[in-house]
Amino acid sequence: MLECILIAAKGLDELLKHEIQAILANDKDEAPREVHLTPGQCRLHASLEEIYKLNLHTRIANRVLVVLAKGNVKSAEDIYTITQQVQWSQNFDVNSSFAVRFNGTNKEIRNTQFGGLKIKDAVVDQFVELTGRRPDVSRQSPDVQVYGRLRRDKLDICMDMSGTSLHQRGYRTETGDAPLKEQVAAAVLMRSGWSKNMDATLFDPMCGSGTIAIEAALLARNIPPNLARFHWGFEHYLGHDRALWAKVKQEAEAAIKAQCAPIFAFDVSTKVLDLAKQNAENAGVSDDIQFKQCDVLQSPRVAESGYIVSNPPYGERLGEYVGLLPLYDGLGKHLKTHFADWHVSLLSSDERLLKALKLRSTKKYALNNGKLDCVLANFVLDETNCRVASENQQNKSAASLTTSQKDTSSLASPELANRLIKNKKRLQKWIKRENIEAYRLYDADLPHYNFAIDIYGDHVIVQEYAPPKSLPEAVATQRLQDALLTVPKVLMCEPSKLILKRRAKQEGSNQYQKHSNTNTRIVVKEHGAKFYINPRDYLDVGLFLDHRITRQLFASKVKNKHVLNLFCYTGSVSVHAAMHGAESITSVDMSRTYVNWARDNFELNDLIGKYANPQYMFEQADCLHWLKQRAQDNFPQYDAIFIDPPSFSNSKRMDGTWDVQRDHIGLIKNAFSCLKEDGFIFFSNNLRNFKLDTESLAGLGIQALDLCRKTIPEDFSRKPNIHHCWELRRERKHG
Repeated sequence: MLECILIAAKGLDELLKHEIQAILANDKDEAPREVHLTPGQCRLHASLEEIYKLNLHTRIANRVLVVLAKGNVKSAEDIYTITQQVQWSQNFDVNSSFAVRFNGTNKEIRNTQFGGLKIKDAVVDQFVELTGRRPDVSRQSPDVQVYGRLRRDKLDICMDMSGTSLHQRGYRTETGDAPLKEQVAAAVLMRSGWSKNMDATLFDPMCGSGTIAIEAALLARNIPPNLARFHWGFEHYLGHDRALWAKVKQEAEAAIKAQCAPIFAFDVSTKVLDLAKQNAENAGVSDDIQFKQCDVLQSPRVAESGYIVSNPPYGERLGEYVGLLPLYDGLGKHLKTHFADWHVSLLSSDERLLKALKLRSTKKYALNNGKLDCVLANFVLDETNCRVASENQQNKSAASLTTSQKDTSSLASPELANRLIKNKKRLQKWIKRENIEAYRLYDADLPHYNFAIDIYGDHVIVQEYAPPKSLPEAVATQRLQDALLTVPKVLMCEPSKLILKRRAKQEGSNQYQKHSNTNTRIVVKEHGAKFYINPRDYLDVGLFLDHRITRQLFASKVKNKHVLNLFCYTGSVSVHAAMHGAESITSVDMSRTYVNWARDNFELNDLIGKYANPQYMFEQADCLHWLKQRAQDNFPQYDAIFIDPPSFSNSKRMDGTWDVQRDHIGLIKNAFSCLKEDGFIFFSNNLRNFKLDTESLAGLGIQALDLCRKTIPEDFSRKPNIHHCWELRRERKHG
């Protein structure tokens, strides 16, 4: 008997143990084979014939390894010594190429490449000493694969009997965008309960490349999943028995069933469906599956009862979650309405999407699809799960929501819908009068819906504030989902243009850090100017809405003046200043991205070009250091300075840290050193508890005119402390 290790994906080891016992069971009334289970693997003793059977029949394992030596590792030399215990020339020929795979680390062996190198050296040295020749080491398509598996101080030296991973059945020539691994599909079928009731109808309404349906057909007809493989790891094993292998294959082929219960596989994409059909033909089960092009939300009841097993789309990023939410919401309603008494099993990497189904699960399993942590949820569509609103409520048109609050009753959150309608009606005349396309529609007006909702042209951004600790996570998740389902219907926004962001307390430049890399840019208008915004990639999109009046007020005072915009961000203040006739404008920011963005905004407004003012300058620099250097020159050159610094920053590009409360007097002092005698400064920030040090300013001979209330726009009137703003000037000398 040989000691074996079968490797499985995370979450599948217990399932693999039962599969091993089923594969090796015989007709006699013997106890199940003893299998030792550890995370990600199963260990047992098996004959060569049983190793062949495991390779051929396992639907769950990735590899079957035979342990050739093992021992304790307390130093690097222990790896070499343990590997040397194997008589390698009795396991494979010197003419065979080999590769070493090493898995695991401990306190002594911290690098898998190093561990693999020690094994390779031991194998090669033994062959050279015995034969005077060394086998070729080949990373690509080696004849033999040697495995080192280290767990704490225990090392197993193994030979791979499988070759390539066993999930590669050979029938998938192409896959869809998010392929489901074959062994995961098989595990899902087993966990769904269908594998114990294979006379029942199986239906995958989002089949993609057909993996679940194909694995189901293979399972139902008892076709070994690896029967069609051409290459095996044991082919170059010197203990390989070709006659025994042929016998195992013949027995497996003889046990194949002629047909199985109905299997249905639908998908909305004809292109993907063509892939699925080709894959089914490659697997030899195309006659067992009925394929059809169909939207899942319109899929018919294909039998009186049965099992729906599917891998619906799921996103890894926040934006994908928002885009998929309507699908899951609609799927839950469709299942309740049309599939009563069915069993449903759905695999997703995002449990929040599964919750959007509004179905109570009977069982959940954690497992991995590749590197993605996933959850398989099982549901029974019994009377409790199938309670749905009346057809009349479900089919109400969302188009009339803007004219009547009475039509909101069928939405996920009527309360939020009514408030959005009320707010939009209140702001409509103001929006038109101000000639703006970007504004705040809602800001945590209702205690149960702690969000801000901003409109940017045809895009809607929902910013979720951190929920109070007293609120259960499940409740917060449900309210968020209700909001995300309600908002696009009320505002008639395409779901793809609804964007969710999570706003927590920001420190330093976190709010300016890139969160994704879509490079999406749209244009919005504000008081005759146009601005690029990026609605997806950053927490802040490139235009501070609460500073709208501040920008206008500052710009109205700078005609024919020399202007400095410090911490310029994307240059919106500079654009308005230029459009109001500023003589020159210098825009400074630490970020090259934002300096370039500011320049793009100038080009967008035709302010840079053949006939544009050449006195528009853009500088990428540490604003504090840049200002300090110019203050030391003591050369007043600016008539007006706009300063809107972050609350805090510890950027690596800065000397030290910045704290607006602690450091604002020094900043203002340096700014006045660059300001002409009759010049002025607009100083603003968004630190809620900020206190201007008026005493220190008075000592510097500076007057401060409070503009806070005057600069709060109508759409922020519910939050009068959203920002602080002052106009600073030198005290006038009397005499």
